[in-house]
Amino acid sequence: MDTSLGGSYERCRELHRRHGRTYYLATRLLPAWKRRHVHALYGFTRYADEIVDRTEELPTPVRSARLADWSERFLAGLRGEPVTDPLLPAVLHTIAVFDLDRADFAAFLRSMAMDLTVTSYPRYADLLDYMAGSAAAIGTMMLPILGSTDPAAAREPARQLGLAFQLTNFIRDVAEDLTRGRVYLPAEDLARFGVTPADLVAAARRGRATPPIRQLIEYEVSRAREHYVAAASGVTLLAPASQSCIRTAYLLYGGILDEVVAAGYDVFAGRAVVPRGRRAAVVARALLTPTGAPVAVPGAPTGVRRGAAEPLAIP
Repeated sequence: MDTSLGGSYERCRELHRRHGRTYYLATRLLPAWKRRHVHALYGFTRYADEIVDRTEELPTPVRSARLADWSERFLAGLRGEPVTDPLLPAVLHTIAVFDLDRADFAAFLRSMAMDLTVTSYPRYADLLDYMAGSAAAIGTMMLPILGSTDPAAAREPARQLGLAFQLTNFIRDVAEDLTRGRVYLPAEDLARFGVTPADLVAAARRGRATPPIRQLIEYEVSRAREHYVAAASGVTLLAPASQSCIRTAYLLYGGILDEVVAAGYDVFAGRAVVPRGRRAAVVARALLTPTGAPVAVPGAPTGVRRGAAEPLAIP
């Protein structure tokens, strides 16, 4: 088993390449020396997620024990103890190089543990509590690696971008999450539109959403876009060499919402994917966009751009 630092970074890169296609594409726009650190963070988060989600044949106590064991090995590495896990050397090296906040990693692992026992969220506030670790914390982990002209001002937009990306995933993956017995869309939102979890299961079986479900998804798309608005100012606060990467990720993830809208908000008819040609166009446009140019907010009318974070309008 290769536990060398170089081997560990390569293991993380391969996890990123296989499982994080959208963000992996964007990461290729970073300076070469930064890429491996982004791969390390992705590898850390992906491996924890796989312990939770790719071992579903195992009883929950066994999966919980595996996550706890891996978490303890990670914490031991932070304390300076030797590690034998082939993925952890890269993660620990990245944390040391950038003096990353250990609290972000603790918050992330807490949210991963929640996924073992929590299958639904009563209110959006409850879902935000989960996403504070599973998404917002990843945004703040990334910020020191990306670099910023004003780290204090960039922190909240970085959190908001993490929330925007994860809520986009939840909207796109409603059917996939149902197979794991989870409904991430808040129960209060389902009730608002007269939708039950059983209705979602039935729609997944049919491969077609009902009108109330489409209204529910439309509402969640609007909510996700509020997070994109709140994140927009952060792109121009990043180090110049990092802006094209995050601009690309921002627009590609936002493009998933555009595909959901184009499908009439029917997330059960097929998985929303940004077409390859549009992906290439987004990358080219990001490379040609001058540093500091405001980012185009997904779903906004042509020419509308937001340069400053705005308060979220949707509860």
